[in-house]
Amino acid sequence: MARDLDRQRQFTRRALLIGGGQAALLTALAGRLYYLQVIESERYLTLADDNRINLRLIAPARGRILDRHGCPLAINRQEFRVILTAEQAGDIDATLDALAALIPLSEADRRRALRDIARQRRFLPVTVRDDLGWDDVARIEVNALDLPGIAVEEGQSREYPYGERLSHVLGYVGPVSEAEAGESDPLLQLPGFRIGKSGVEKTYEASLRGIGGTSQVEVNAVGRPIRELDRNDAQSGADLTLALDLDLQEVAVKSLGDESGAAVALDIATGEVLAMASTPGYDPAAFNRGLTAEEWKALTSDPKAPLANKAIAGLYAPGSTFKPVVALAALERGVITPATRVFCPGDFRLGNAVFHCWRRRGHGSLALHDALAQSCDCYFYEAARRVGVDRIAAMGERLGLGVKLGIDLPHERRGLLPTQQWKAARGQAWTTGETVITGIGQGYVLATPLQLAMMAARIANGRAAPVPRLVHDATLAEHVGLREEAADLGLDPAHLKVIRDGMNAVVNGANGTARGAAIRVPGMEMAGKTGTSQVRRITSSERKSGVIKNEHLPWERRDHALFIGFAPVANPRYAAAVVVEHGGAGSKVAAPVGRDILLKAQQLEALRVAGTDAAGSPPRRLSQG
Repeated sequence: MARDLDRQRQFTRRALLIGGGQAALLTALAGRLYYLQVIESERYLTLADDNRINLRLIAPARGRILDRHGCPLAINRQEFRVILTAEQAGDIDATLDALAALIPLSEADRRRALRDIARQRRFLPVTVRDDLGWDDVARIEVNALDLPGIAVEEGQSREYPYGERLSHVLGYVGPVSEAEAGESDPLLQLPGFRIGKSGVEKTYEASLRGIGGTSQVEVNAVGRPIRELDRNDAQSGADLTLALDLDLQEVAVKSLGDESGAAVALDIATGEVLAMASTPGYDPAAFNRGLTAEEWKALTSDPKAPLANKAIAGLYAPGSTFKPVVALAALERGVITPATRVFCPGDFRLGNAVFHCWRRRGHGSLALHDALAQSCDCYFYEAARRVGVDRIAAMGERLGLGVKLGIDLPHERRGLLPTQQWKAARGQAWTTGETVITGIGQGYVLATPLQLAMMAARIANGRAAPVPRLVHDATLAEHVGLREEAADLGLDPAHLKVIRDGMNAVVNGANGTARGAAIRVPGMEMAGKTGTSQVRRITSSERKSGVIKNEHLPWERRDHALFIGFAPVANPRYAAAVVVEHGGAGSKVAAPVGRDILLKAQQLEALRVAGTDAAGSPPRRLSQG
């Protein structure tokens, strides 16, 4: 009996312990539920919302690029693209196969998509194909449930209405590279986003790009948008107005025609670039859509180098267009005066070396004015010998040669003004013969067409050295490091007048080398200087037989044709430079191009001042194409 009572008491204690433990556990569970459902309810509601609410980045519209009169040069058009998110797609190859059954999908599209997926995080979408038609969009949307990870996205594509005529100035946009994607701007992670790769598209990328917006979108279980909950619109990029005049640009491009070359026109007071042509050009839209291997090979193998902006990156011996530099250096040093005469028998002898004048019979006795007008080589051989290469180089730099001018375009080249120190740094001594050949802009001297145009502008301006710029907005120019500063050239006005008078005689004098290209409109006359630079050594046998004509030589062995000029002569406003690669004589090939540009610049100014053209209607605007 006592044993039964002990057993009953033990059972009661155990039941109480178990019941107490259960009560404690239930209390703890209730407390946890209260904590999660009441105290932490807001946090977990937010987490739940995050699972059904997508935060999307909105790409801004890229700023337009306009010419100085407001004509659009680079614009945007609406397009649709199909994107793929690897994290949602599962079997990527199967998804791409399903997509290819609905819309055309090339092997290049597939390879590019797989490459982009492999090099970035799987939750980031990649573009599979862009520029979809309405039928393509409809087929994808109807079959959306069978295309996991696939979505159609609306975007914008860059268009260039004037194509090759402005390709080197505007540049182009292209996909974000792996290195560029590492920048802090989240826009660079967007599929199909394009950024400036060359030209002003690249220089002014920060202003043209704009600022991204955001959109909160409620989605269903398969990710299809149901409704937009909140939106912060993107800020479009700023429109960019260039100093370029589209009508003048067309004249420059048409005048160069099928030749390989470059032409630049400047406002000599401000340094604004009114025209900058480099031929042949390329289609900038091709880089936006993506070049094929065949297209890239054709561009890179073309001997006329269509991808290079020859206006700022082409380096050429300036030939006789360099003679004003030599004359100013010699005048400033006092080794010649305007009245100094040099006899030209057709050659110049220095020791055992013979340097020939372009005119085999010679020019006879000439002073500086006629030496410039007739481009006598012997006169400038002697002037260079007297003044020395170092002073020639110093004068050339003051006039804009041998230095980067700071234009708002990438890939500008410096050119070369040789000096004794420059050659000594290469382990060789400078010779007098090299000074002599420098006197006619040959030898080591190299310049870009932009530098030659700036040299003409500074000779015509006479007082200041403007910084060349393409943008018309001075505030924006300062933003990228350009300045309105104009350094004093420190040149004697009397010396400049001699040079300008000589350049006037080149075009308008009875014996000038460019008299055939003169502007015959009263008050619009131009002054200039022709140049023909050799790209090969002329043999003695060729010289004795009368030098083989350029047209009988292979294209790549022909001389370059050059011209610099300014107008109007009485009150200079515009300057221009022209280089035609392997074009032959500057007087016959380059000078007419310079004339067309300088005449058109003045005519356009007159028309816009009057407000109408000769027929009484508003000044024309070029058609697209």
